[in-house]
Amino acid sequence: MLNPDDFRFPSIEALQAFEAAARLGTFERAAELLSITGSAASKRVSGLEGMLGVSLLQRDGRSLALTSHGREYLEQIAPILAQLAAVPLHRRQVQRQQRLTLRTPPTFARQILIPRLASFAEACPEIELEILLSSPSDGQDLPLADVEVRGDSHGVAAGERLLEERVLPMAAPGLLLGLPRPWTPAMLAGLPLLRSPLEPWQPWFRVAGLDWPEPCAGPRLLDLGMTLEAAANGQGVALARPSLARAWLAEGRLVVLFPLRSAPTHHYHLRSHQASPASQRFAAWLAAICREAVVQGREFLPAADD
Repeated sequence: MLNPDDFRFPSIEALQAFEAAARLGTFERAAELLSITGSAASKRVSGLEGMLGVSLLQRDGRSLALTSHGREYLEQIAPILAQLAAVPLHRRQVQRQQRLTLRTPPTFARQILIPRLASFAEACPEIELEILLSSPSDGQDLPLADVEVRGDSHGVAAGERLLEERVLPMAAPGLLLGLPRPWTPAMLAGLPLLRSPLEPWQPWFRVAGLDWPEPCAGPRLLDLGMTLEAAANGQGVALARPSLARAWLAEGRLVVLFPLRSAPTHHYHLRSHQASPASQRFAAWLAAICREAVVQGREFLPAADD
């Protein structure tokens, strides 16, 4: 039988503050997610460290990094917090009076939103989020959503820009077998390049010093998720953002070929069609998880990248 005197249990609030700060990289972003102040988030983590007798986070100005103790502790408590959050009786009995309709491109929904929806439900339990998918071929007669993530070329859309990062070539390891190292941009002349009007190749060619025309052979894919899946199946080289390709990169089905990056021609923006507390809270949450996604994507960049 467990003796309570043999254990020291931290508060759920302290564990949540530590998990959020470790994942998002600053106390301010963790506070934004938890709807508290940055000072409160910092004090909760400091109290947790004091109780445990070890340092969990290394402070460098406003940035945070996990210590070895922190990394081990995070791996232990993160699944426990997820299990506690999944218990129905732990949910606040709040009447969901606020419904928010979001329209978003499919790849953004699948790679950015869906894996992180549980954190939105935890942070905003009073908001019922309905997600509708859009596509580049959609007309203008669709029902208007409360908020909308738009994917537009050349940055023409109004609203807050999301996923501020650059694009790189990536391919399945099997497609690269037998190619001499180090890989160079010129070797792309012998590989199939996957085409998408959302991310044309010529801007990246210019960065790589290649005076090549836009590829004109092969299938033309209108969905970035299909482009990445085709690349993961060895059908060619894709040009994509690491944040959107993270699932394939983490599984080893895709690898980044070079550190050379170019600005995307396809940009994501958040537009609100109604001013409400629900839309404002969603906008703040979405901005935070997009920053998180960009940071997580950087771990797959080649070591030579700066």
